[in-house]
Amino acid sequence: MCRFIETICFEKGNFQRVELHNERFNLTRKHFFGMQDGLRLELLLSIPEPLMGQTVKCTVSYGSEIVNVDYAAYHIRTVKSLRLINDDTIDYAFKYYDRTKIASLYQKRGQCDDILIVKNGLITDTSYANIVFLKDNQWYSPQDPLLRGTRLKSYLQTGLITPALLRPDDLRVFSEARIINAMISIEDAPVIRIQNICI
Repeated sequence: MCRFIETICFEKGNFQRVELHNERFNLTRKHFFGMQDGLRLELLLSIPEPLMGQTVKCTVSYGSEIVNVDYAAYHIRTVKSLRLINDDTIDYAFKYYDRTKIASLYQKRGQCDDILIVKNGLITDTSYANIVFLKDNQWYSPQDPLLRGTRLKSYLQTGLITPALLRPDDLRVFSEARIINAMISIEDAPVIRIQNICI
């Protein structure tokens, strides 16, 4: 059975951006399994008492129905350098449980902390997060990421981030980069210096 994951941030007593997670969760279930029930994740999840008061990563594994839910206290991992990796065949339009392809690309990072995937000449995502770039106090994101994360989508909706077609040669015009995902905001993300994005 084809499986998918949804990663949801629980902090300050609430599931964050849960409507966007519900939308992706239910669209995926409808697309692959024909499910029409429109489940609401916040009604199906329960944070374990020992984790209350912390930032919690909730990982929902599912097919037509939820298969498993893991809860873990979350701490942002340090990423200060990225290696550009080209792959024109990678497809991660849905948040697949099977990340074998991404894991194989990640093994090519060398001494860098993570990878930045280039598809058809355009910058997309790191191995586990969307990326944004700063220029003149304005944030930009790749126009066509491998997966448009819920936090990225919320930033795009509010106008905090502007989408753009970004090629490796464009990196020099930016002052810094940061990675964002369900668990990492722009404000909390570690700063990646542009010179630390390597070929």
